Amino acid sequence: MSQAAAADSNPIVGIDLGTTNSLVAICDERGPRVLPLRSGGRLLPSVVRYDGERVACVGREARAGAVQFPLQTVMSAKRLMGRSHAESTEATAGLQFRVVEGPRGLAAIDLGSRRALPQEVAAAILAELKASAEAALGVEVRRAVVTVPAYFDDGQRQATRDAARLAGLDAVRIVNEPTAAALAYGVARRRSSQVVAVYDFGGGTFDISILRVGSAGDEEGEILEVLATAGDTRLGGDEIDYALAEALLAEAAQASGLGAAFQATPAARQAIRDFAEAAKIALSDAENTQIEIELPEVRVARSVTRVELERLAAPFVARTIAACERALRDAGGIAIDQVVLVGGSTRMPLVRRAVRELFGVEPYTALDPDLVVAMGAAVQGAILAGNRRDLLLLDVIPLSLGLETVGGGVAKLIHRNAQIPTRATEMFSTSVDNQTGVEMHVLQGEREMVEDCRSLARFTLRGLPPMPAGIPQVEVEFLVDANGVLRVDAVEKRSGCRASVQVVPSYGLTEAEVDALERESVTHARADMVRHRVADLAVHSQLDIKWIRDALGRARAGLDAAYLQELEAAIARVDGFIELARGDALGVDADAFQRAKEWLDRTSMRLHEHAIAASLSGMRATDSEKRS
Repeated sequence: MSQAAAADSNPIVGIDLGTTNSLVAICDERGPRVLPLRSGGRLLPSVVRYDGERVACVGREARAGAVQFPLQTVMSAKRLMGRSHAESTEATAGLQFRVVEGPRGLAAIDLGSRRALPQEVAAAILAELKASAEAALGVEVRRAVVTVPAYFDDGQRQATRDAARLAGLDAVRIVNEPTAAALAYGVARRRSSQVVAVYDFGGGTFDISILRVGSAGDEEGEILEVLATAGDTRLGGDEIDYALAEALLAEAAQASGLGAAFQATPAARQAIRDFAEAAKIALSDAENTQIEIELPEVRVARSVTRVELERLAAPFVARTIAACERALRDAGGIAIDQVVLVGGSTRMPLVRRAVRELFGVEPYTALDPDLVVAMGAAVQGAILAGNRRDLLLLDVIPLSLGLETVGGGVAKLIHRNAQIPTRATEMFSTSVDNQTGVEMHVLQGEREMVEDCRSLARFTLRGLPPMPAGIPQVEVEFLVDANGVLRVDAVEKRSGCRASVQVVPSYGLTEAEVDALERESVTHARADMVRHRVADLAVHSQLDIKWIRDALGRARAGLDAAYLQELEAAIARVDGFIELARGDALGVDADAFQRAKEWLDRTSMRLHEHAIAASLSGMRATDSEKRS
């Protein structure tokens, strides 16, 4: 088998797991392209609706039903990935579903009968993308390059890996979203060395990356080197939607005459947020747009102008510009040749003006900001699969990594914007006489004190021979691989005692938790299929019975008593299964239900023939009356 054929049978797709929309792409001999979804289109809304514990639907259908099912519909779950419940308050503003405390203090979604982690929601989205890719490519898809915001910390990256695994995907590489966009830009651009700023303003996060795109030393090769990155994982288009929605709610409260006593239902709040998002999108092209909101207590109908929206959006856009200025400083104040826009929020004229003023260049808009990240991830997939050798990607870590020292300080071993893969080594010693163990506390962040940084892991170097304080020589090595995964090794040089840890962050899932979720998905797969089958049978049977009873009303007089008795018995049997399904779908014998429905279908054929004959007879009688 040729290398190309082998790659085609085991492709590496690129997935942009977005806050608002997600998509999957492939890069082959035709170049990078976004794959169509099974449901049509290419953008999958990152929305999942639950029916009790199970996933009812994913994507466009779930998004369309958000107002009808506000508490069962989970959107923007990416903002909760790898976060504790305590951290989630700001991230859940404007969302209608309940966020509660899950295992080990994680943010979780209340489904009533259980609590789902954001990784499970993301896994449902990834599974739908996987299935769509398989339908489009005609082969099983097991490997993917998955993108994350550049400023995702270790816990959020690990949560993304967990989600991929739950969806049946091996995340062969986690790539920063701006870097993926730069890869797509590197493929599309004319050959010349440039410094590129990738401004990524999506639905839930903001990132800015400064990259050098140039020759890799030969005529064909290209190198993409990340010089600096900055961002905010709590800043996106959602904030603008929420600000406009809150302004509209305040107006509705005033118009109702209830003031502070005005309380909108979750469904009404979701509807207003939908109106706000639609208005924001419309105002990217128009100067004003009309909105009409009908609530039980009040009706709001008026024009929203671009000026009004930009006044609300200005503080959020200013925060993106501050992050850009920070990245420019980290990159040494280098001049920018080109700015690539990523994310739907970059379509706003206010954003484009601010970017143009800061960087002094007209933003590059030839690439679709909604598609470019997935296309770049697909390019990286082609590189990893060995199908492209003309591109080299040099990425960086977003946040500094270090160890706790005596007094609660942080000794940074690897600083932010260090190129990966990377390693760093430093010597430490003990602070107390006769210590036989040293606890290592691994942290991430830019602050100097432990309390202001994020805890990643703790492990202990044990078995040290008793020595005076300051005598042991503990060499600690931090190693960050190409995926941004950290490994920490410690060795006491005199005794040879060793300890190490591959960091599983506090807010990722443990191996046991991922295994348990995988087991549950397998364990409940058959039950979920039964529930689905029984629900479908109940819906179709109800319709059948309605049609049969309508036909009986027209043709009963022409039917003999024995047949009517047989038909009523068949209806009663199916009705019994429908009632059982309403109570406990798992308690229904789906095969028996199917047989009962099929028997009813066959039995009712004679009825339908009589009903048609009766209708035709009535039509002939009417025609005769007209002629006479």
